[in-house]
Amino acid sequence: MSFAVPAGVRPIRDAVHAFMTERVEPAEPVLHGGGPAAAAALDELRDEAKKEGLWALGHPRELGGGGLPFLDYVYVNEVQGRSEYGQLALGTFTLQDSLMLHEHASPEQRARYLEPLVRGDIWPSFAMTEPSVSSSDPTQIRTAAVLDGDEWVINGHKWFTTGASRAAYTTVMCRTEPDAPPHLAFSMILVPTDTPGYTIVRETPVLGLDGAHCEVRYEDVRVPAANLLGRRGHGFAIAQQRLGPGRIFHCMRWLGQAQRAFDLMCRRLHERSAFGGPLADKQLMRRHVFDSFTEIQAARLLTLQAAEAIDAGSDARVEIGAIKVVGARMLHNVIDRAIQVYGAAGLTPDTPLERMYRHARAGRIYDGPDEVHIDSVGRRILGVYAAGGNWEFGLR
Repeated sequence: MSFAVPAGVRPIRDAVHAFMTERVEPAEPVLHGGGPAAAAALDELRDEAKKEGLWALGHPRELGGGGLPFLDYVYVNEVQGRSEYGQLALGTFTLQDSLMLHEHASPEQRARYLEPLVRGDIWPSFAMTEPSVSSSDPTQIRTAAVLDGDEWVINGHKWFTTGASRAAYTTVMCRTEPDAPPHLAFSMILVPTDTPGYTIVRETPVLGLDGAHCEVRYEDVRVPAANLLGRRGHGFAIAQQRLGPGRIFHCMRWLGQAQRAFDLMCRRLHERSAFGGPLADKQLMRRHVFDSFTEIQAARLLTLQAAEAIDAGSDARVEIGAIKVVGARMLHNVIDRAIQVYGAAGLTPDTPLERMYRHARAGRIYDGPDEVHIDSVGRRILGVYAAGGNWEFGLR
């Protein structure tokens, strides 16, 4: 495998790179501010992306997307990840949800949710995490749904339902089979956010960021039985299908964030002088460059290898678990070093680094904390040896 961008992907990647650096990144101060000005700026970016053929590149072509193969999408998504607004401006923030609906939705659900989702006409949200139980063990989920005639009645309490405040619907993971084994006890149900009993308690700030991570209560929420997504009792399987690609999508975007931080750091080392010469001449500063270079390269290769495994039809559980941990650590470390090089300025909004740093810390928790993935990867590899095999790196 080569690190280089394939020739066939280069033109679209270059176009996305130009869109990000020339339009999205300069718009960040307005987008950070929120309110009507931010909404108007984002709408303008989305319209421009559609006109230029850059919209929804990772979505299947039959859904109206760009139809990029999974591995090719890595090279585009790492550029899109330079800004937290990249996936919003380019219509890929819905990709996990559209793939989930594409696989499991009924014809009626596809018409109501999937088609407008890919067009960017509506926003999705996904509810799994709960404040009262450890999310690292989702078999503890307490939100429950009971079938009452031809309606599901849902009661429970969720939080970190990202985007719920602007979403048209929430896919809710809830217990529907109380007597079944834990991994067959839950189902996914589509709940329009204007349903009576669906109450947004607050948008929870995360490390000072307002990211629309909503706390939501479900009090006798009634939706049609037809809102069940996929098979009853198979919510865990659907969640894994959604979260697996989602984790690697994070890792792709983290590469873009790391590239941006690396560029800022290296340029600062040439621009800033101390003790008689540029910072670039100081050995300890060069170590920041070395450590960041090696970590980014290692994480990038792991990400590409995981994407290649998915393209080949594997669930890539080991590869995705590994890169989720390594990628989050890499991003935190690279941004941290860039802040160190900038000194006091790196702690202020004068550079994008302080905001990037706060986002990076959350990466070690969402979609499964590091400890869960480390344990899972170790257990799976040891299982190969327990079965009499070995993990031959050159053949995997």
